[in-house]
Amino acid sequence: MAASSVNALALDALDPKPVELLRLATAGSVDDGKSTLIGRLLYDSKQIFEDQLEHVVEVSRRRGDGHVNLALLTDGLRAEREQGITIDVAYRYFATPRRKFVLADCPGHVQYTRNMVTGCSTADVAVLLVDARNGVVEQSRRHAAIATLLGIPHLVVCVNKMDLVAYDERRFAAITADFTAVARRLGARDLHFIPISALHGDNVVERSENTPWYEGPSLLELLEMLPIARDRNLRALRFPVQWVIRPQDDAWHDYRGYAGQVASGVVRRGDEVVVLPAGIRTRVVAIDTADGEIDAAYPPLSVTVRLADDVDAARGDLIAHPDDQPQLAHAFAATVCWMSEHPARERARYRLKHLARSTPARIDAIEHVLDVATLEHARGASELALNDIGRVRIRVAEPLPCDPYAANRATGAFILVDEQTGDTAAAGMIEQPLA
Repeated sequence: MAASSVNALALDALDPKPVELLRLATAGSVDDGKSTLIGRLLYDSKQIFEDQLEHVVEVSRRRGDGHVNLALLTDGLRAEREQGITIDVAYRYFATPRRKFVLADCPGHVQYTRNMVTGCSTADVAVLLVDARNGVVEQSRRHAAIATLLGIPHLVVCVNKMDLVAYDERRFAAITADFTAVARRLGARDLHFIPISALHGDNVVERSENTPWYEGPSLLELLEMLPIARDRNLRALRFPVQWVIRPQDDAWHDYRGYAGQVASGVVRRGDEVVVLPAGIRTRVVAIDTADGEIDAAYPPLSVTVRLADDVDAARGDLIAHPDDQPQLAHAFAATVCWMSEHPARERARYRLKHLARSTPARIDAIEHVLDVATLEHARGASELALNDIGRVRIRVAEPLPCDPYAANRATGAFILVDEQTGDTAAAGMIEQPLA
């Protein structure tokens, strides 16, 4: 057995309580230091293998950086290293004794805003970087708007490059005030500010002596403390059917199970449920996992549900409680982040993917486009261009069981796909189901 496996088993024996997983995404304008911050976070928390560090040291020497460029740990694409910017979303995985982390380093350039949307779509926390010299710029507001629209529960604003402003408390306070005003207009729920220097490690993993006026936690300390368990929606059951399991085996001849991931709520053995969109009522008789049957399942468990009746349910159907059902909508108002180089126009047709269901869709109307500079809604737009954020009305060919995104991130989210190219055209958040 490998040494790492032995260590893992020893830790499990000492602490049988599962370590909570936190998904975070970093964002900010170009050159605000996102990749450097992640590199510093990994380096100072001792999450880097020796051969990785040796490679970064060597590449930094050849480039003539004059220091170990920790941004190279995340900027994996050659084009990114040559340009010094992040293009794709880089994912990293690390853990501390308190928590496991999945980290998405998102691009800062406006050209790659669509990649940022992808990286932030499943995040529990968004870490937004602001250059202490430049303050809150347009891309800072854009990323704050996207993070808020995506319903990310916690926003952490790291005012970076404090070393270049002599760790000035007044500069930090001014940026905090500016960003707070933006966040208040956007409706951000939980907001934190940390003065850092990603290059030197100030307040990244350890608290810095260079900021004696700052009494809060370091970034890593905050990420370990944030209460993300309460962010899970345990109220309304939403169980999208991903697969119908019918084993072609004599031993399991009569087995019929509906497999998927619990999106929200809790499903228990014996619960009365309804299968949508058909509206058929039945009862849960068993909940199966790879480790055997369980009495109840909650997000984000992947399970197989067995029902009392042979319900004609298929992939894309949704299981809910009868007294708290989502609305079946043929049309809805939604906010979309446009990701295609081909503009969105009224009456344009796409394929809409919602949970495990796919159906033809049409944009009936473009109501307004968000002006990121002013945060005002510009009405009268005839199209949505690449990276635009706007409100549209969409009609679908089949009724979708959906909720407003603000109430349920799982059943309120969708994507639009260009039927001709197969490319993702937009990521959308349902605001209001329509008749």
